[in-house]
Amino acid sequence: MLDRTETRPGAAVLILHGGRADGPGPPPAVNLPGLRMRPFSRALAAATAGRGVVLGRVRYRCRGWNGEQADAGRDALRALDELDAVLGAPVPVMLVGHSMGGRAALHAAGHARVRGVVALAPWCPAGEPVAHLRGRDLVLLHGDRDRVTAAADSWALAGRAREAGARVCALRMPGGDHAMLRDAGTWHGLTTRLVTGLLGLSPLPPAVAAGLEGGGGEPADARTVAAGG
Repeated sequence: MLDRTETRPGAAVLILHGGRADGPGPPPAVNLPGLRMRPFSRALAAATAGRGVVLGRVRYRCRGWNGEQADAGRDALRALDELDAVLGAPVPVMLVGHSMGGRAALHAAGHARVRGVVALAPWCPAGEPVAHLRGRDLVLLHGDRDRVTAAADSWALAGRAREAGARVCALRMPGGDHAMLRDAGTWHGLTTRLVTGLLGLSPLPPAVAAGLEGGGGEPADARTVAAGG
């Protein structure tokens, strides 16, 4: 579903909310993971208004990832395939995903239209494929008090993706939880700066630009980056 269209779209941002490991049925009408992403959508809409950026949400057929079926990942790829037809022309796409949506975004990042991914507290199981991430810009933002998905798994995937040829920056949110409720404004504001920066609409935070270019090292402090450090 597109939240906003432009007469001359130059780029698109797709939002992917979280879900469950298993859940073959459709998401409920009142879906907390989906609601959690609305402040991110509003912040992105305000920052990109009138700048030729289409905003959209990926709708899942199933509530869960469901093992090898990778339902959310398949839905993300389907949405990317449909985007050209909806917009009438191919445009570069940024994916923003939380939790299972972060996994789905990373899964779909090999699609020809995808320029990069901002993954928020993503679910990154050991052994997740990374070869398709070559040439993509990836920023993984994870709280160090997350008890649902492990920040260490994000850092491990970041390292493997970097070795596979992706440009990767890892950001640690001190005290951040999985729901992104602690210091929510920093989550929303920094995500917006990352997306607009990766699309070339604004400067990237210097630490992120340096991380993408240089790679390696410990994850940067997200609050320091958000404050301009």
